[in-house]
Amino acid sequence: MVNRMQFYIDGAWVDPAVKKSVPVVNPATEEAMYDVAVGSKADVDKAVAAARRAFETFSVTTREERMALLAKIIEVYKSRMKDIGAAVSDEMGAPLPMAEKLQAGAGLGHLASTLDVLKSYHFEETIGSAVVVREPVGVVGMITPWNWPLNQIACKVAPALAAGCTMILKPSEFTPTSALIFAEILHEAGVPKGVFNLINGLGLDVGAVMSEHPGIDMISFTGSTRAGIDVAKRAANTVKRVSQELGGKSPNVILEDADFGKAVTGGVMHMFNNSGQSCNAPSRMIVPQAKMKEVAAIAKAVADKTKAGDPRGDGTTIGPVVNRTQWDKIQALIQKGIDEGATLVAGGPGLPEGVNKGFYVRPTIFADVTKDMTIAREEIFGPVLAIMGFKDEAEAVELANDTPYGLAGYVSAGNVERARKVGRQIRAGNVNLQGVPNERTAPFGGYKQSGNGREWGKFGLEDFLEVKAIAGFNAA
Repeated sequence: MVNRMQFYIDGAWVDPAVKKSVPVVNPATEEAMYDVAVGSKADVDKAVAAARRAFETFSVTTREERMALLAKIIEVYKSRMKDIGAAVSDEMGAPLPMAEKLQAGAGLGHLASTLDVLKSYHFEETIGSAVVVREPVGVVGMITPWNWPLNQIACKVAPALAAGCTMILKPSEFTPTSALIFAEILHEAGVPKGVFNLINGLGLDVGAVMSEHPGIDMISFTGSTRAGIDVAKRAANTVKRVSQELGGKSPNVILEDADFGKAVTGGVMHMFNNSGQSCNAPSRMIVPQAKMKEVAAIAKAVADKTKAGDPRGDGTTIGPVVNRTQWDKIQALIQKGIDEGATLVAGGPGLPEGVNKGFYVRPTIFADVTKDMTIAREEIFGPVLAIMGFKDEAEAVELANDTPYGLAGYVSAGNVERARKVGRQIRAGNVNLQGVPNERTAPFGGYKQSGNGREWGKFGLEDFLEVKAIAGFNAA
């Protein structure tokens, strides 16, 4: 049974310094399932002390030792996939099959790809008379979100372990169980005590303390841009490294020679995946103005087939959004779209037909959206798509880049050469052409207010490494 009333610190399950807990609500039923302990500064201090002690020995382990450790974690993780999927489904509302395959699978994928990178990564190189070495950055504070919980935990923890860092993880208070299972996996796999520590808690009580803590050398944060700015400000006084993956308002440019049936259908399905709760969701579909009605009809057909319902029910396409706060925000933005004059093609305010409880959102499509409308500017983080029109390719690129965000972009065209040309002009950290998904070993991260730093593959590993030049290393 998962231990929700203790933290994992220094290789053991320990009681919080102050006994305090919060309820975890099932978004499909709006009912509290259980309580989870939340931490304080005293718990962070204890975890940091453990991580600093462990760093002395773990930082000098060999590549082979860390490879063996990751391999064992992968082995144990595979045995807990269904447990992770069930926890994610209950806590954030993902349909159970999707939670088991994609949510839990994402964590496994990052563990496996990190192991592959570690096998051949060059930690040393010679430049003239100097040897350049890459060493672990130190103790890392990790703050992760609720929308893809295991994806974000694993793509931080795996490369940090591979680098030789020690760490303290604060997962989202909305999805604590999957993180606690992850801690159990690492314990069973034999991660040395103090290397990995977990404290559940609230942002101001734990996340802020971690960001400011002089004993933490780096903060790796995934979440909203608003929270990311706060983390960076708090971290500035100790000049620690800050790596952030923040919000997005990603453009999906579909040029006039594209296969509209394929591109529009794929774009809408991607937008609705995970109930629209993905930072890289293609939330702005940018299409030729002359094809607006055709695109809207295709998009509506997809929305009409998208079933919002019980995460464990047959035929459910999308589950609820994570909590009441998110639901209220999304409802207000849908109403804003109507009030500002966008054409409502599908969905709209309120609960889906046949649903009388739970934080469910009707799969919603707006057409004729202009760049000044709120739904074209703000990250909605729900199953709401804004379709915008352009008159030529130059305007399509201009609209794509007319956002403070720069996490992802998508381009579909009649041929890949044209898609490449437009894709190169999009100011974003990730651009997907012709419907091809992300490559897990390529870097993931954003431009502008979508953050800094990169995750995944060797780029993710390098985020957790310091670079040292040693001149005269090979001198006589």
